[in-house]
Amino acid sequence: MQHSPAELAATLEAFGQPHILVVGDLILDQYVYGDAERLSPEAPVPVVRERRRERQAGGAGNVAAFLTALGARCSLAGVVGQDDAGRAVEGILAGAGVNTELIMTVADRPTCTKTRFVGLAQHRHPQQMLRLDLEETEPIAAAARNELLNQVANSLPQVQALCIEDYNKGLLTDELCQEIISMARKAGVAVLVDPASIRNYSRYRGATVITPNRTEAEVATGLCMNDVRVEAVALGKHLMGQLQLEACVLTLDRHGMYLLEKDKPGQMHTTRARNVYDVTGAGDMVLAMLALACACKASWSMAVDLGNIAGGLEVERFGCVPLSRGEILAELRRAQGSVEAKAAEVSWLAATLAQQRQQGRKIVFTNGVFDILHAGHVQYLQFARSQGDLLVVGVNSDDSVRRLKGSKRPINSLPDRLAVLAALQAVDYVVAFEDDTPQRLVEMLRPDVLVKGADYENKPIAGADVVKQLGGQVVLAPLLAGRSTTAVVERSKL
Repeated sequence: MQHSPAELAATLEAFGQPHILVVGDLILDQYVYGDAERLSPEAPVPVVRERRRERQAGGAGNVAAFLTALGARCSLAGVVGQDDAGRAVEGILAGAGVNTELIMTVADRPTCTKTRFVGLAQHRHPQQMLRLDLEETEPIAAAARNELLNQVANSLPQVQALCIEDYNKGLLTDELCQEIISMARKAGVAVLVDPASIRNYSRYRGATVITPNRTEAEVATGLCMNDVRVEAVALGKHLMGQLQLEACVLTLDRHGMYLLEKDKPGQMHTTRARNVYDVTGAGDMVLAMLALACACKASWSMAVDLGNIAGGLEVERFGCVPLSRGEILAELRRAQGSVEAKAAEVSWLAATLAQQRQQGRKIVFTNGVFDILHAGHVQYLQFARSQGDLLVVGVNSDDSVRRLKGSKRPINSLPDRLAVLAALQAVDYVVAFEDDTPQRLVEMLRPDVLVKGADYENKPIAGADVVKQLGGQVVLAPLLAGRSTTAVVERSKL
């Protein structure tokens, strides 16, 4: 990152509610979820036992939904067919708060539909097994094209940025793109382009910024990115010169993003390692955040850092899941070790963990007093975090500690203990409980893994019965010999 988490949080909090126009290919994303636990006797293929189906608006609709979730006002222009899929797309987007008045229904083509079959093992760990596409990629009819241009022209005076989301499905022809870009630039509206995977990018000439990923940039330039830090510079300069851009943002997955601005040296914006569950939607999330930042007059450097964080959060979720500003702010505060971002109220945390679990993330829970934090605690918590994707730490309240350990404990108050735990990178959430044991807390949070110290071997563990009934596991963590809060307190008396 080029900016500190505190700077990014302050910038994001200051953003207003700009009006952003999205133009692009509309897609219905369908997900068929089921358990994949055996092979077919008819052929060497998995059998999926269907559990549920979900529908989402994809393509340009996904960008629009992301923008709305981020707090922008969004209008969407595109075409759908006279079919159930088209009606579903419009209904989903309207329900998400997107202005769908500019979406046209046409009779000569079906709504582009992508159906993904997702297999789960033991009701979790979703993996995409097959994708089935229904689409028409011929250019849209002249009448629809002209109507779309009129809608864009009428909308430009009311918007602060315009996004072009191109999936090369017949809507955004070379001529249409150039007319939209020309109209927008004459109106003083920035144009952000998420390009299609095509060899010729001339249709995007004159845009403000373009955001290809590694593969798209290689296809468009004919250059191979073997050494990211060297080749990214060459690719960026090639696209800047060819397309007369103000900026170019190359999204480079685990390497972060490379930003090149006109008349400025390039910047590599690194990102932290993530548990990648699904890259679907990551590019759309980056475009949405860049558009929001651009519309709110943030610098490109600031916009790219925010896009890096938003895209990183998106790949940790299965499917296309909108993010709110609040979630991104919480991530920034977690990066600062902020107790406000990690300390959670029980009912909110239970709902949040349920969503995370549905997205395939493994929830780990442990608990304790954590009165005077020492190396043994740190090693223990790092071990616990390694058992899954999110670590929740339950912390005894002050009254609970006094009942368990006597009137002279705790040494440190609950707020202080929560603050110290929140500062640890291994800890994702901290939650206080008043009971003597975390039994009720475990029942509410329903973790996949319960971790306790090795000294609990052959001893009853509060909540273990709940976790096992849910199909989870109880894991005993190795302990660092000679480290305990009681020992620290006793030594202090010498």
